[in-house]
Amino acid sequence: MKSPLLSLPGAVPAEAPDEGVAGHYGDLFREQRALADGSGFVDLSHRGVVTVTGEERLSWLHLLITQHVTDLAPGHATEALILSANGHIEHALYLVDDGTTTWLHTEPGTQEALIAYLESMKFFYRVEVADRTADFAVVHLPAGSITEIPEDVVVRETAHGRDLFLPRERLESFAAAAGPAIGVLALEALRVEAHRPRLGLETDHRTIPHELGWIGTAVHLQKGCYRGQETVARVHNLGKPPRRLVFLHLDGSEVHLPPHGTPLRLAADGEEGRQLGFVTTSARHHELGPIALALVKRNIPIDAPLIAGTTAAAQEVVVEP
Repeated sequence: MKSPLLSLPGAVPAEAPDEGVAGHYGDLFREQRALADGSGFVDLSHRGVVTVTGEERLSWLHLLITQHVTDLAPGHATEALILSANGHIEHALYLVDDGTTTWLHTEPGTQEALIAYLESMKFFYRVEVADRTADFAVVHLPAGSITEIPEDVVVRETAHGRDLFLPRERLESFAAAAGPAIGVLALEALRVEAHRPRLGLETDHRTIPHELGWIGTAVHLQKGCYRGQETVARVHNLGKPPRRLVFLHLDGSEVHLPPHGTPLRLAADGEEGRQLGFVTTSARHHELGPIALALVKRNIPIDAPLIAGTTAAAQEVVVEP
């Protein structure tokens, strides 16, 4: 969905997977600094919004997702995954319950597949699943923001800030009061700095939660059975995921950032060396310069200099090998 805030002065449309909202509003580093200082808001109205209602909603969701939610208190935010039977990540969910409804937002365009799966698993449970993307827009406020939030707006609050489920018709009036508007590229740079994975960028068709550090934040290791749990338990007990997420400091003399999917090789082997991983997200940070997240094979030495395409890259450990 195309955001009306793309009509704001300086707005430059974002590229995939964030089409429909602004990548920036003319000054990427200023926007990053504002966000880091707790100012402004980020338009995430392109994200999918799904609600689950019914008295059995939490006990039912508990059976399907990786997180423990049977006793999820109203207003308490959490995140969860839906895995395949082989333990591969299919969906990432960002949830909050308001006491009568569970609200969640998802990656843009994934809500239809998510709803189809949830509908197929309803059986005899008294729950209703609805796509509310057309009615509600997600807006992100950074940690420390003093922006006033209307009392009737559902809020998902975490250490990284607050996600608002704002009625879509109020998006423009909220923006006028909450400014300045900040593009998704600034939020992405801070996400990379914080080593937080994102579905579709840090994941591929065979990614398991352990590779990305999603164990602990999105996976509860003491809860009951769910699809893919056997893989989670086996890899957790063996301690050997096949790949691991790393943070990269990139050569700042390069003009272009290595895009998603850029092969990673040992610097000593050069551009013709064996591929050992790939860049998942790269960004320009207002303090750190060019940075990236990447997936590499587990046994790559943590101090080995790498190259991303032709760009020199120094590793920083995110997931222990």
